[in-house]
Amino acid sequence: MFREITIGQYYPAESTLHSLDPRVKLFSTLMYIISLFSFDDPVSLVMITVALICVIKLSHVPFGFMIKGLKGIMVLLIIAGAFNLFLTPGKELVSFWIFSISDVGLKNAGIMTIRMIYLIVGTSIMTLTTTPNQLTDGLEKSLGFLKRIGIPVHEISMMMSIALRFIPILIEETDKIMKAQTARGADFESGGIIKKAKAMVPLLVPLFVSAFRRANDLALAMEARCYNGGTGRTKMKPLAYSSLDQRAYIVIVIYMVVFYLIKAVI
Repeated sequence: MFREITIGQYYPAESTLHSLDPRVKLFSTLMYIISLFSFDDPVSLVMITVALICVIKLSHVPFGFMIKGLKGIMVLLIIAGAFNLFLTPGKELVSFWIFSISDVGLKNAGIMTIRMIYLIVGTSIMTLTTTPNQLTDGLEKSLGFLKRIGIPVHEISMMMSIALRFIPILIEETDKIMKAQTARGADFESGGIIKKAKAMVPLLVPLFVSAFRRANDLALAMEARCYNGGTGRTKMKPLAYSSLDQRAYIVIVIYMVVFYLIKAVI
């Protein structure tokens, strides 16, 4: 189950998206999220869907590998959909026991489910096509103007990069611990919610111990290499825009202009 989580993983491939500057991918992801939470009509949804399919094709990442991350949030999708479906007032369509489904609730549940699915897939494309080091450099460059008001941009970018890098490591560690506990007779599948929660205790304790040990080893390694923050540091591969990046920015701007023109017309 844990190996199906793809958030934070990098998929090496030769593609247009892999060769883009990380700042372009961060900006495009932000614009995508803004459009995703702004749509409320079928035409805008079709436009977002077509754009997402095109980006998936350009990434050269297998679609099956990409959607594996959805299995990890299936419970969250069901809960969010159920809350919108049963607790939104409007014109009643179906009623049973203490629950009722309204037209507004049905629409909101569908939109919320689509938004969450598209959000996971869209943001996964960025992490699957961008290494943690590139992501750190892109964040630091993009938010560099915040240094003028005393915000430690480099340190924040470094923490986010380390957090993303630790996700697949902890997933692999969790899988190993689960297999070891299962071999010793632990049962993580049968029983109700309470029993499953209790069964997770022997899994969480060694996982936290392992996470703290890895964090301590990383801190010692950074101190041994005289790491003292971003002041005065240089880059082995400094970021520089190419003609491809400039064309990508133009495509993103056109996408947003067309999106809001459609919303204005409809």
